Formats: sequence, structure tokens, C-alpha cells
Amino acid sequence: MAGLGGWGSRRTSGPIEMANHPPTDSEIEQLHSPVMLERCIELLSPALGGERSILVDATLGMAGHSIRLLELFPKLRLVGIDRDPKALEIARVRLRDFADRTHFACVTYDRIPEALSEFNFKSADGILFDLGVSSLQLDDSDRGFSYSREAALDMRMNQSDGPTAANVLAEFDETALTKIFWKFGEERFASRIAKFIVAARTKRPITTSSQLVELVEAAVPTSLRRTGHPAKRVFQALRIEVNQELRVLEDALPAAIGVLSKHGRLVVMSYHSLEDRIVKQTFAAATQSSSPKGLPVELPGHEPKLRLLTRGAEKASEREISENPRSASVRLRAVERTRVAA
Repeated sequence: MAGLGGWGSRRTSGPIEMANHPPTDSEIEQLHSPVMLERCIELLSPALGGERSILVDATLGMAGHSIRLLELFPKLRLVGIDRDPKALEIARVRLRDFADRTHFACVTYDRIPEALSEFNFKSADGILFDLGVSSLQLDDSDRGFSYSREAALDMRMNQSDGPTAANVLAEFDETALTKIFWKFGEERFASRIAKFIVAARTKRPITTSSQLVELVEAAVPTSLRRTGHPAKRVFQALRIEVNQELRVLEDALPAAIGVLSKHGRLVVMSYHSLEDRIVKQTFAAATQSSSPKGLPVELPGHEPKLRLLTRGAEKASEREISENPRSASVRLRAVERTRVAA
């Protein structure tokens, strides 16, 4: 997704139960391992050393990346964005030592320009996206993100906003469900799974993760299952649909590029091919000249807006993957703003 609205971390130890109390700092430290932290610092640092530099962490989560950057740059100011109110509660506590330099916005990250404007900032020098779903969201028994934990099928990153996954399963017809599972989960048995769901819901509502897992397992022949749990792609697809993750990302990247200062840097970490494809295509378009093809010279004002800082998509090191298995699927891309509108 993690993304949209990821929390900047992936789990490295057992689950933390959120139902009874918010996690303590020590619990978060055991669980929280910011993905590709040193590489993110390396890429963003050249843009953050100014007197009034501004960093936007568009997927603030537990603020692992932001804490380190605020420590390294004593004059850096942060605008932390997350659509999940629980994430922002945790981040406020973790960033309490930097309270005079931090600002928070509970919005989707396509609203970066509005978030900056709210705090009277016109542009950002660095922007970080760590997409997808977070460890705490996966482990929270009230959320329903994980196929391995019994929970109500909610899957909203902001639980006060929009339909739940259970609503989608109850209200979408077979064709629409097939499209979701195929498009967002790349599930080869999308049609069959949708058919099983539509048949099952005539007998009783599908409201829990275990019900959905049982239906997927029944629909996908054991001999034809791909690597991994057969429900993984269905849960991913539902989460993306419920949170409109790809649509928000498609709007968010141009918005982020638009508010980057000259020589500002944008780093995006994605965790599945659907996200990475959008990032790759957006960056490719913005790193090309807009002059008509065939001209012998570059027309003024048509130079590329960005330059690539990474060669293709970078991956986590083998060492990091061994220490933090959820970093195995990360794909990092980064760009620098070379031209701003006159």
C-alpha cells in the first residue's frame, strides 16, 4: 500500500496488542524498524541542512525515519501526515522532544499542499513516502487488515471515514469483486473467489477475517495455489479498494512534486508492483523534457522538472532483510527537483 498511509515501519518482532492500551516507547522500539533508514537519510540529507528546511513525512506512522532526521538536523521542521488518527497519537508522543519543530495533519497524503499551507509553509525541501500498511495496523485486532488474525473486516486506515471491507463484500456485485481481486491483488482465481463470496453472503454476512479466509481457501484449489497464503492477495486488494490507495497515490505524487523546492528531494518506498509502477511512471514523465520531439535545442521552460537519484528501484540489503523480513519487498525510488515554475 503500505500506501497509502503507511507508518514508516515494518515489524521485526511479535505483535503488540492495541485493544487495551497504546504501545509504550519500549514496546515500539522492540517492534519498530524503519525500512532502509540509512539510505533514506543519505538521499534526503543534502536537501535538509538549511536554516529553515522543511521535511514532509507523508506517511508518518510511528515516526521512525522522522525522529532520526530531526536528531541529525537541529533546525529542521517537520510536517507529519497520516490518515490514521491512532498513528498520529503515537507519533505525537514519540516526537515530544521536538514539539517546537513538528506539525501534524490527519489527512490523506494527496493533501500535502493543503497541509503545508495550514502551517504557513509554501514548499518542502524533503518529502518521504513509506507506503503500505503498518505493523500496528496489521496487529490491531480491531482493524481486520491481516488474514492471520481474527478480526472484524474493517480495513479502513481512518476508522471514521468511508465503507469497510465488510461493506464492500456485502454490496459489490460479482463482476465488481472480480475486478478488485484481479486489478489490486493480481489474483488469478479472482472470478472464482468472487463467485464463492456472492454465494456465501446469501446465507450469512461476511464480517470477519476468518470467514473470508475460509471462503478463499475453499475457492482456490490446493494444487494450484501460488507461494504464500491464498488469502494474501485478496486481503491486499480489499485494503487497496477500501482506502482508495492507488487513486490517492496517483494524485499525491504530482502534488508532492509540485511543492518541492528547487533541489528538494522526494523519496518513495513501495511494497508491491502496483504502487511501484505508479511511482516509476510518474518519475519517468517528470524527468523527461517537454519540448517537442525532434528539436535540436531545449526550449526554455521545457526542461525536465526532476532528475533521478536512484538507478531503477533499489532494494534492501540482504542483512536488513534477514533482520527485518518485511523489508524484503521494498522498492525505493528517489528524485531531486531541478526546475520550478517561474
